Amino acid sequence: MRAVVLVGGLGTRLRPLTLRTPKQMLPVAGRPMIEHVVAHLADHDVDEVVLSLAYRPDAFKTSYPDASCAGVRLVYAVEPEPLDTAGAIRFAAANAGIDERFLVVNGDVLSDLDLSALLSFHDDAHRRGGAEASIELVGVDDPSPYGAVSTEAGGRVSAFVEKPPVGEAPAAVNAGYYVLEPQVLDRIPEGQRVNIERETFPAMVAEGVLYATTGKGWWIDVGTPERYLQASLALVDRHPDGSGVVADSAMVATTASVTRSVLGPGCRIGRNARVEESVVFSRAVIGNGATIRRSVIGASAVVGDAATVTDVSVLGTGVEVDGGAHLAGELLPGPDAWPSG
Repeated sequence: MRAVVLVGGLGTRLRPLTLRTPKQMLPVAGRPMIEHVVAHLADHDVDEVVLSLAYRPDAFKTSYPDASCAGVRLVYAVEPEPLDTAGAIRFAAANAGIDERFLVVNGDVLSDLDLSALLSFHDDAHRRGGAEASIELVGVDDPSPYGAVSTEAGGRVSAFVEKPPVGEAPAAVNAGYYVLEPQVLDRIPEGQRVNIERETFPAMVAEGVLYATTGKGWWIDVGTPERYLQASLALVDRHPDGSGVVADSAMVATTASVTRSVLGPGCRIGRNARVEESVVFSRAVIGNGATIRRSVIGASAVVGDAATVTDVSVLGTGVEVDGGAHLAGELLPGPDAWPSG
């Protein structure tokens, strides 16, 4: 079984963390996000992953120079220009020579959903009802950031509404895992920007060839700082002692307090500092008496003595916070310093 993993986006909602780094290369509980994604696929017998790349593709090639990740072969498919989700899938599949049933995964979702069950469901729906594609659904309280999906008996999709209005009732939403038959690729114009959720899937719904099944398990779309932090802490909670994930080379003063947090390689936590429910990237420095609470401190960032950083503040690479400063819900550098697009 082969899978196409979509990792080409700019990750704009995760800025400033993604100003220099693709979001799938951001660390989550001590490992790049992409390694969690690929390891999950490997657990369900996927032995080759095609990475659909666009933004900073060399970050992936440099990190996995032997074209292997979590024991799975990698194929790098670099788009010549952004082609959106469906266009990227067609380009990656053609690049890798895929001509049989395959999986597609959004590269910014983490889960333990049973993909083998999804494949089995699709196999049955394909034989019984002529399904050309099947998608995994999960239940959420607020479907507005996702694609809400309605199904008939047997799993045939009757409606697919990409990002329904805020305030809609709880719904089953698109979890970002698809099984596609090769003929789906023929529905996508070559070399054009095409969105699978807004264009390809609705056309398939109209023809009655799109199916869906609702999975059970842990799932999160890691698309915003809040959800990035949520995903990191959820994996911390799965750590054997539940206290956090601390790199061997992290240096923590004996009088410092670190609870339910992730500390990256080479970071330093000063005397009497407190780090609570936060992620501290590699080589960052937390000063003496500083407090970090529910925030993300980027690589090589420096938080001065007695400073306070709280409420999902995000410090980008190399940012310096003066001693005694108080930040709550801040992004540094802020949007004024971000490139357009």
